[in-house]
Amino acid sequence: MTETAPRPTLEAVAERAGVSRATVSRVVNGGDGVREPLVERVRRAVEELGYVPNQAARSLVTRRHDAIAVVVAEPETRVFADPFFALQLRGISKELTAHDNQLVLLLTEGRDDHARVARYLAGGHVDGALVFSLHLDDPLPGLIQRAGVPTVFGGRPGWSEGSRDVVFVDSDNRGGARDAVRHLVGLGRTRVAHITGALDQTSAVDRLEGFRDVVGDTGPELVVEGDFTPGGGERAMRELLERCPDVDAVFAANDLMASGALRVLRERGRRVPDDVAVIGFDDMLPVAEQTDPPLTTIRQDIEEMGRLMARLLLGTDGAASSVVLRTTLVRRASA
Repeated sequence: MTETAPRPTLEAVAERAGVSRATVSRVVNGGDGVREPLVERVRRAVEELGYVPNQAARSLVTRRHDAIAVVVAEPETRVFADPFFALQLRGISKELTAHDNQLVLLLTEGRDDHARVARYLAGGHVDGALVFSLHLDDPLPGLIQRAGVPTVFGGRPGWSEGSRDVVFVDSDNRGGARDAVRHLVGLGRTRVAHITGALDQTSAVDRLEGFRDVVGDTGPELVVEGDFTPGGGERAMRELLERCPDVDAVFAANDLMASGALRVLRERGRRVPDDVAVIGFDDMLPVAEQTDPPLTTIRQDIEEMGRLMARLLLGTDGAASSVVLRTTLVRRASA
């Protein structure tokens, strides 16, 4: 058997550096009021002894944990299958890592998980929370507010209108949808349909409103609700073709649903874009560049959204107000 060497203590560092324990504590925890020569002696002793601060004790002193909870209000089957979440998490992770913060991922499979997440946040394990993919009836915002945790939301919360206390990062969903539909109308298409996202999410509602801004009160048969998944796009496209066999353009509320719509059109012998033009929303390259044909779409910078959420929470960009990012039309072969 091998014996594990005892972990160096704060007292051992103080003895090696020839200073008091309090001085070592202030240096290790980033406190002020220690002269630079003493700081150097402490740092040298820390390095020589291989001292690692006790994070639990350090948190009691600094009231910081250097950990941020990322709460995604979706089941893990959705989160790990949808590249949107991977891109947003990558942006968040890069920013947190750059500022020496740990990402703690919390998913909600169902209603029973909301209380679990709320208890964790209220338990003082993290310094703040980044929350996205909320649904309109989601109790998480209220639970998080009661936990007293600083929070930034990904996407405009449905209850945030007029509230200055709510900080979020979103894209111009309504403006991007207008650009998508104007592009289709500009191609001479006259029967433009829309596959919406889940309408209990503000991004889907905003994109539907942008669609209506251009086409007006189009017939209800030209709007079918999807769920932001490829399967939802397939189901909606089949329903559209049954309702409106003469549809000549489709704006899908995200790239995944557009990819599902393209598969159904190919199965039904409809040529894209000759018979039906298709446009998506997101510009997720693993999806948009690999569909057949490659997908025309509205680009939102998903990774940058994640980075901005983290910056707002950490206060590293000097801003404390919500941010809405611009979108751009990316033309490929589908429209």
